[in-house]
Amino acid sequence: MSAALEKFCGSVFWNDSYLARPDADLPVCFQQTVLVWVPLGVFWILAPWQLLPMCKSRAKKSSVTILYIMKQILATLLVLTAVAELALTFVEDAEQEAVPAVQYTNPSLYIATWIMVLLTHEARRFCLSRDSGVLFVFWTLSLLCGILPFQSLVRKALQEPISDLPRFILFFISYGLQLLLFIVSGFSDVAPETKEIGKKNPKVTASFLSSITFEWYSSMVFKGYRKPLEIEDVWELQDKDKTQALYTAFEKNMKTVMRKAQAKLEKRKRKKRHREGDPDHGNMSKAQSQDILVLEEKQTKKKKKKKGDSEDSGAPKDYPRGWLMKALAKTFRQNLLLAVAFKVVHDALVFVSPQLLKLLIAFVSDEDSFAWRGYLYAILLFLTALIQSLCLQQHFSLCFQLGINVRASLIAAIYKKSLTMSGATRKESTVGETVNLMSADAQRFMDMANFVHQLWSSPLQIILSVVFLWAELGPSVLAGLAVMVLLIPINAFLVSKAKTIQERNMKNKDERMKIMTEILNGIKILKLFAWEPSFEKRINEIRGRELKNLVNFSSLQAVSIFVFTCAPVLVSLASFAVYVLVDENNILDAQKAFTSISLFNVLRFPMAMLPMVLSTLVQTKVSTQRLERYLSGEDLDTSAIHHNPIAGSAVRFSEATFAWEQDGNAAIRDVTLDIAPGSLVAVVGAVGSGKSSLVSAMLGEMENIKGHINIQGSLAYVPQQAWIQNATLKDNIIFGSELDEARYQQVIKACALLPDLELLPAGDQTEIGEKGINLSGGQKQRVSLARAVYSNADIYILDDPLSAVDAHVGKYLFEQVLGPKGLLQNKTRILVTHSISFLPQVDNIVVLAAGAVSEHGSYSTLLANKGAFAQFLNLYGNQEEDDSEKNTAAVALAGDEEETDDDVDPCLEEGSDDVVTMTLKREASIQRRKLSRSLSKRSTRSWKKAQEEPPKKLKGQQLIEKEAVETGRVKFSMYVRYLRAVGWCFSFWIVMGYVGQYVAYVGTNLWLSAWTDDAKHYENQTYPTHLRDERIGVFGALGVSQALFLLMATLLSARGAMRASRIMHQQLLSNILRVPMSFFDTTPTGRIVNRFAKDIFTVDETIPMSFRSWLNCFMAIISTLLVICLATPFFALVIIPLSVFYYFVLRFYVSTSRQLRRLDSVTRSPIYSHFGETVSGLSVIRAYGHQERFLKQNETTMDINQKSVYSWIISNRWLAIRLEFVGSLVVFFSALLAVISKGTLEGGIVGLSVSSALNVTQTLNWLVRTSSELETNIVAVERVHEYTKVKNEAPWVTKTRPPRGWPSKGEIQFVDYKVRYRPELDLVLHGITCDIGSTEKVGVVGRTGAGKSSLTNCLFRLLEAAGGKIIIDGVDIATIGLHDLRKSLTIIPQDPVLFTGTLRMNLDPFDQYSDEEVWKALELAHLKTYVQGLPEGLLHLVSEGGENLSVGQRQLVCLARALLRKAKILILDEATAAVDLETDHLIQTTIRSEFADCTVLTIAHRLHTIMDSNRVMVLQAGQIVEFDSPEELLLKQGIFSSMAKDAGITTTEITVL
Repeated sequence: MSAALEKFCGSVFWNDSYLARPDADLPVCFQQTVLVWVPLGVFWILAPWQLLPMCKSRAKKSSVTILYIMKQILATLLVLTAVAELALTFVEDAEQEAVPAVQYTNPSLYIATWIMVLLTHEARRFCLSRDSGVLFVFWTLSLLCGILPFQSLVRKALQEPISDLPRFILFFISYGLQLLLFIVSGFSDVAPETKEIGKKNPKVTASFLSSITFEWYSSMVFKGYRKPLEIEDVWELQDKDKTQALYTAFEKNMKTVMRKAQAKLEKRKRKKRHREGDPDHGNMSKAQSQDILVLEEKQTKKKKKKKGDSEDSGAPKDYPRGWLMKALAKTFRQNLLLAVAFKVVHDALVFVSPQLLKLLIAFVSDEDSFAWRGYLYAILLFLTALIQSLCLQQHFSLCFQLGINVRASLIAAIYKKSLTMSGATRKESTVGETVNLMSADAQRFMDMANFVHQLWSSPLQIILSVVFLWAELGPSVLAGLAVMVLLIPINAFLVSKAKTIQERNMKNKDERMKIMTEILNGIKILKLFAWEPSFEKRINEIRGRELKNLVNFSSLQAVSIFVFTCAPVLVSLASFAVYVLVDENNILDAQKAFTSISLFNVLRFPMAMLPMVLSTLVQTKVSTQRLERYLSGEDLDTSAIHHNPIAGSAVRFSEATFAWEQDGNAAIRDVTLDIAPGSLVAVVGAVGSGKSSLVSAMLGEMENIKGHINIQGSLAYVPQQAWIQNATLKDNIIFGSELDEARYQQVIKACALLPDLELLPAGDQTEIGEKGINLSGGQKQRVSLARAVYSNADIYILDDPLSAVDAHVGKYLFEQVLGPKGLLQNKTRILVTHSISFLPQVDNIVVLAAGAVSEHGSYSTLLANKGAFAQFLNLYGNQEEDDSEKNTAAVALAGDEEETDDDVDPCLEEGSDDVVTMTLKREASIQRRKLSRSLSKRSTRSWKKAQEEPPKKLKGQQLIEKEAVETGRVKFSMYVRYLRAVGWCFSFWIVMGYVGQYVAYVGTNLWLSAWTDDAKHYENQTYPTHLRDERIGVFGALGVSQALFLLMATLLSARGAMRASRIMHQQLLSNILRVPMSFFDTTPTGRIVNRFAKDIFTVDETIPMSFRSWLNCFMAIISTLLVICLATPFFALVIIPLSVFYYFVLRFYVSTSRQLRRLDSVTRSPIYSHFGETVSGLSVIRAYGHQERFLKQNETTMDINQKSVYSWIISNRWLAIRLEFVGSLVVFFSALLAVISKGTLEGGIVGLSVSSALNVTQTLNWLVRTSSELETNIVAVERVHEYTKVKNEAPWVTKTRPPRGWPSKGEIQFVDYKVRYRPELDLVLHGITCDIGSTEKVGVVGRTGAGKSSLTNCLFRLLEAAGGKIIIDGVDIATIGLHDLRKSLTIIPQDPVLFTGTLRMNLDPFDQYSDEEVWKALELAHLKTYVQGLPEGLLHLVSEGGENLSVGQRQLVCLARALLRKAKILILDEATAAVDLETDHLIQTTIRSEFADCTVLTIAHRLHTIMDSNRVMVLQAGQIVEFDSPEELLLKQGIFSSMAKDAGITTTEITVL
């Protein structure tokens, strides 16, 4: 071989003597052949593929850019230099004897290559990213290989005159041009037409260099540093990463794989049947059995349950298995393979570094070695580190992308499935579970995807490490490995112990959160009864238990960290000790020790990762099963719904029999009906007669058993329970149709929504909360109806839409919308109804009984038939009459009068829909005045103003102030505040512990380096045993002391953290219980609960961990740098620029990353809430046929989240690559300086400094991770602190205590009393002055917003006066403490609130009354018999919100509370809706008898209840307009008498209902 090459070049090809000298060089022939052909070979293998876009492309070429012209000019010049060189050879050949062949071949090869480069440049114009990676790699290789001839030519030229001047010049010209091309190809070449795409996502047009270093992302990082990023700033996803593209690919694969799995399932089932001895088809020819298979396929749906009964009862239903992973692997094949390639390169390079380190140590220890070797090793170390980090970052980038893409495809699949799922499958999983599939299970897959390659990479790394270690230390390695393996079960044991503690603690946490939520929901009651201290005590007890567990948990963690820290020291100690002790001749030298230590360091990562990945794998397996079961569930079968045109029939049932589940009982049987187009059909029947089932069958939601339904035209559907989306009111009505303003207005008017729009803060632009939270029941129902009317369908299916609205609103809606004269008069309407009053006006009535049609016909026909319908009429008719009498009485008030709790947003409660009634009924008679009160009502004037200038957000348009999202840097004071809570003493000793640990660590390493240097001192003589034992002993002792220091620090930090947690929770809790009511009105409960749940959790568990890891990393880096500086002091100079670079990168990154994390969590919740909403409104979405629109919406929501996550992932890679570059530089300089100061250094210290440097890269990365984590988490301290600083209400107890037994008479005086809800709002009470005598009974009436409830709030000082005062028995209530005041008054509140706990706790939380007194109170409240009947009696547990008592019983419990207190003043905020007449009567009688000697104020909602009062106070607009006895007021033709007239009261005689 070499002979042939020598003939080819005409000179020597290889000779070792060339390298065995200080100025080593390579032979010319080697330079001309190998160094030229290697880059060219690589290029020619890869280049032809680069030309493909040119051949097949139908795409347009992008235009010429300056960069493109520069590249082409440079390449043309290169062609010219090669041609010149070839010409030169010809000239020489002609002039003299034979020229060696290489002089012909190389220029010719170059000419071909440069032309290929020109073509490649041209071809890339068809692509979006116009820079070729292949070319970039080629330039790099070519330049690297060219360095060697470059330096040998320069050296020759310096020594002697140049022999071959033209070639010399040509080489340098060519090299220079290549260098320029290399530099130019580093820039991104963006054509003008792709600029826009580039703006949306620069990655598309980025150059190769920019892609591998993530340089294209830098602009985002700078932007994030300058201002907090918004979601608009985040770049769009590439099309291939969008949810739609991902899901399309996934679905295609899913279908094919699932088909196979389904076939397997059939096989399994058949086998099972054969086993169970199925006589079905035993002996048949093959062909027959094939036919049967096909038949079975068709029947599976029908049969699945029938034959499954035997297995169904016991085992869960079988489902196709094992297809999900296959489908995912198929979809993301390319990503997986690329990631594997990168990982393999990286793993191989990981093991190169220790070998290079070995060579470097040998070089330093050897006096005679040539300097160039050292420099070569240093450069190689740098290059391996660099390539390693590039590969690793590409690998991670691919893995994380895989993660989010898998998550996106799964979520899209789940969402799509939920839209097509059959009713039976839907029953199998609740909404919560399905949302969980999306959040938890898809997230699991994402976590798994990030580390899936560790499954093969970790074992590979472990095996390779062991092989290399064996080469160093021989069998002694096994000792070290044994230690590692032994530590695994110890750790596993600790983890399982910790887990049990965690589980115990979760229970405590749940209990604490439950009580907390209750406290916040019932905060008003707590305040009115002054019960806060009792509940505070309850929570603190639980919190105490929780913290005790927390300390145990942290201590276990400390031990586990201790074990983990001991590990590296123990492992190296075991290996080295065994190695030295086994054989006298084994001497530990620097090469062995430090190579082994680097290898052990390599081992630690896969050893730690493997168990983690395996446990993730196990969890993912569970998720896989859940997802497979869900995604392979049956789809909705709508084959029984036909759409054939049949003249004269809109809907036709033909012997339709439907059930909710296959082979369940039929819910509707043999229905044969024909509904004519344009008719109004009422469906009536008793409860449970199948009315709603009939509707569901028409919508195709039920399983068909026989018969079919034919429907002609589009449907609109109004469900019984209105389904409202979280969008503006207008969007809810338009529901994705085109906006036609005139029709929209018409619909709103017809559906009686105009008055509501006036009440809503922003009219139809008001945002409706989830599940329509800020609308009353009636409003929701009317919006739902308006949606149907607006959709302008052919057939309307209305499932009892009038039940939730008031009688007259119902009448109005019937006239305007549904009835013969309504908006829908020409449409087909099928109305399920309970209301009898409209039946005479319908065209046809269908009477259902037990799922079958018992009779149908017009009203008159059915009445004449005297059948079931006539009985039904008699039964319901009487009730309706009673009802309507009662109603007219109640409603008269209800409309204007239904006073919702004054300080809760009126839209939040029932009753505001009744406003409509009144507005419609007597707009003319009374000019209503709407107060701009509490949160939302604002006067009509400002509403008109708002219409003129829409952009300004109105006060109250948003129900709730936006939560302050902290942006920017976290204040340093937060860290200080946290440390202060930990305690300065604790903090100091914790830090000292860490310092001690690292001092010991540096000591250990220095000792090891001294030990290895012994090998040189005792060369060729026996190593003294006492010295050997001393070396091992001290090494071990230092290692253990290092771990002990750490143990001290972690145990202390566990105590300190607990102290901090206790203090912070205590402050938060005691403050939240002391803030005024207005705070709770403007802050959603969820937000406060979040402080107690998530933020306290962060303070408890995450922050201590973050602090510890941060300290750990920080100290590790400092100690490493120290060690390197000890070895080579000059390194200190390098540290300065590196740390400046590091700091800047970190600052830039942290602000961007933090904001992206926030965007991620902000954009993630809409995905889940949109999904939850979809699942709950499925029947509506399907009925309107809007599945596609919802799928699209899901995709957009997903993409918004995807892009923020994607951006976050890239930001991590951007950072990692830059930091690893710093790490590589550290390695390079530590090696370089070691080479430079070779003479003065021992091998040991060099080994130490370089092996520490190799380890520092990871630590640098971790420092940033932990810093940003700490910053993210410390925000919790800030958020908790924010709520400990909320302004408190007045103190609970003040210096001036009221006299004992106050109030003894119960006289109340209001003196010019004014009050407002919040400083920025108007007055609610405008100077009230009145006297209420002792034991007087006073009724308070007035329309909505007149200020009735405000009056009670003022007595209890839930609202503080804005002027004037209230005097009770001669004491001004503003001067005494709140608890003194509130304990002396009693209230029976409007809505009965109970807390979890015993019944007794609900009556007497402070245990201040005896059992007899409690029983007495219960007896008077008519509850005694009920409570005696309970197994636990007084200790009966009340469930959350008192769910296990009826509403009436809850109200009676509240009465018992009042009876137990028996204060002189009783305030009755009368409960209307809650109580049936009987209970109401009981309460009234008890109050009359028991509170005869007390002053009673009754806030009335029904006039009947106050007709026997001594006096009645009539409020209007916050002023008293009438105040006299009811008789007097009835005679005066005032407001009271007009109200009474509306309620049908003429004399005061009708007192008892």
